[in-house]
Amino acid sequence: MRVLVTGAGGFLGRQFVEELARRGRLTVNGADVPVSSILACDLAAEPLTQLADTYNSVRALVGPVDSEETLAAIAAEAPGLVVHLAAVVSSAAEADFTLGMQVNLGATLALIETLRGLPEPPVLLFASSVAVFSCAANEIITDRTQPEPRSSYGAQKLMGEILIRDVSRKGFVLGRSLRFPTIAVRPGKPNKAASSFASGILREPLAGLPADLPVGPDLRLHLASPDSARSALFHAAGLRQDVLEGETSITLPGVSVTVGEMLATLSNVAGEEVASRVRSAPDASIEAIVASWPGGIETPRALALGFTPDANFEALLRAHMQTLSEAA
Repeated sequence: MRVLVTGAGGFLGRQFVEELARRGRLTVNGADVPVSSILACDLAAEPLTQLADTYNSVRALVGPVDSEETLAAIAAEAPGLVVHLAAVVSSAAEADFTLGMQVNLGATLALIETLRGLPEPPVLLFASSVAVFSCAANEIITDRTQPEPRSSYGAQKLMGEILIRDVSRKGFVLGRSLRFPTIAVRPGKPNKAASSFASGILREPLAGLPADLPVGPDLRLHLASPDSARSALFHAAGLRQDVLEGETSITLPGVSVTVGEMLATLSNVAGEEVASRVRSAPDASIEAIVASWPGGIETPRALALGFTPDANFEALLRAHMQTLSEAA
């Protein structure tokens, strides 16, 4: 099995590639198969070079997903599994509509056009988001709630989902669109995602650094840990297409928690001195985006399909602290 991962330089893409390379095999569409090669695609060359230097099965493909050179390389590779993570994140897509459309929708269209020409339809995992939903007041919804995004990012992801559903119906790919919760704690530096603070108010204080909080303490978030997100990718790849019964969009389970509860848990687990490094810095533009997302989602379908959430927010936080301890 040859595997393509776009956005492989991002934290989730990199973690997925690393685990896949170490495993050497995985389940795809119900069948256990060995992995012969992993084509890691991203705009950033350095993380791809590091992956390729570390793992013999990894080959770097540097460039935008929709460039002629990249698409030609993908066609030549003819992957049996495609994990499409490349995207412009929420605040950046809101600030630059053209860029968001080009990357989040245009590149997805170009990729699918290339995959249509492969000898066999590949399994295609598309990274969507709970941003496809909207709420009047950050309330808790169910996975049967009609998606009605209130951000350009959410709209672009929903358009991608509709496209994945249709090309799966046509038999061009075996698609699964995963609506990821906000992922925390993300490793690395803050990015331009509106939800970046959800990691920053934990990651930076634990590292001895101050962190800005752009939203109020009552804002509720639907969260998943990096480990949970990565596990969801592997589980989604292994599902047989027929169990989806034509509905290729899957809202993933998560932990529902308010920002105030997050900070209280940080104080209880890591100490008041750590929690005191979080400072209020209201940002109306960020709050407007995030407050339109659901504060929690009931996901009976995903649970029935075998996806599992983190146990609770404290477990999520302690897992991150354990990762820091092991890296020290």
